[in-house]
Amino acid sequence: MTSGYRYRASTPDGQVVEGVVQAASPLTALEELRRQRLYPVALAPISDARGAPRQSSLGRAQALALFTRTVATMLDAGVALDRTLAFAAAQARHPDVADAARQVHQSLREGASLSEAMARHPEVFTSLIVAMVSAGEESGGLDEAMARLADHLDALVELKAEVRASLLYPGLMAIVSGTGITILLLFVVPRFAALIADEGGALPLSTRLLVAASGLVVDGWWVLLLGGALLAGAVRSWLGRPENRRRWHARRLRLPLVGELELKYATARFARSLGMLLRSGRPMLPALRAARATVLNAELGAGLDRAAEAVSHGKRVHVALSGTLPPLATELIAVGEGSGRLEDLCLRVADAYDSEVRRTLHTLVGVIEPALILLFALVVGFVALAMLQAIYSINTSLL
Repeated sequence: MTSGYRYRASTPDGQVVEGVVQAASPLTALEELRRQRLYPVALAPISDARGAPRQSSLGRAQALALFTRTVATMLDAGVALDRTLAFAAAQARHPDVADAARQVHQSLREGASLSEAMARHPEVFTSLIVAMVSAGEESGGLDEAMARLADHLDALVELKAEVRASLLYPGLMAIVSGTGITILLLFVVPRFAALIADEGGALPLSTRLLVAASGLVVDGWWVLLLGGALLAGAVRSWLGRPENRRRWHARRLRLPLVGELELKYATARFARSLGMLLRSGRPMLPALRAARATVLNAELGAGLDRAAEAVSHGKRVHVALSGTLPPLATELIAVGEGSGRLEDLCLRVADAYDSEVRRTLHTLVGVIEPALILLFALVVGFVALAMLQAIYSINTSLL
């Protein structure tokens, strides 16, 4: 099913044009515009029948991907880098990206290279972006490097969007369940407790527990808030130490489903980054170290640091990565080393584990949904049981 997308784009001679393109997804719309030799700087779904576009800015990741795509396509069309950066910065759809791009353009005019200028803004342009741009500058194929980088950023944005969409329903269920339980404890249970208190008599254990929980929420909410704040502060302080953060990240990798998902996601990001850097002409050791920066898990990062050190001493890449990455990844990397197509096999590893991430995520969501339903059912069942036992106890004492 196709949808309409209103776009603003630059022509090869630098003129800005607007129009509407029909496509199945935003990525398909971008591909169609590139096929028409148009360089998109703004793309938004049509929000009503009259075709009025949404004016809200993009998220930073989306804006960065679109900025990179704009630079890549304009350079491919032969537009000068100075003019390309000025245009892309003026049309950036996020304030952080726009501000950083303007400063990069200014640094470029002052004599800095593009990679050097981008390296001054690590909060927007990551080490991977800087390494890719540097490789493109050294090889003379900056447009190709930026195009690969744009593909990578688009894939990341799409994968994150799928993750958020998959977790939306379980998140809504958790909010609704929590709200329902809170209403029970704040309003229903106190009134019921007041009614049964007038009748006197001993209450069952389940009823006393329910009334105590309600009293804690109604009268001791500030204790709960204070305790939560203290716990959050203690956890943050504990994780502030590198050795503790690494210990926690190592335990997190051993969690069922969640740990598997994190390992596969990190493997996909690392392998794709490594493959892109190698394909752009980056030497192995700098490529390994730049790709390692995309992995946020401290335990995996430490393993990749050890692998880079081992490679610097002459060990083969797949041997150095063994024990850190999953066996399938290291096996494919070994095949790539043996066949001389390491960059291609790295990208194949990334594609395989991106698919695995989606499958594992669907499995995880399939586990979370019934678990939340069961939890809410148990809580409501306990409340109903406690109330019925209290009523039965009072009726029995009156006989």
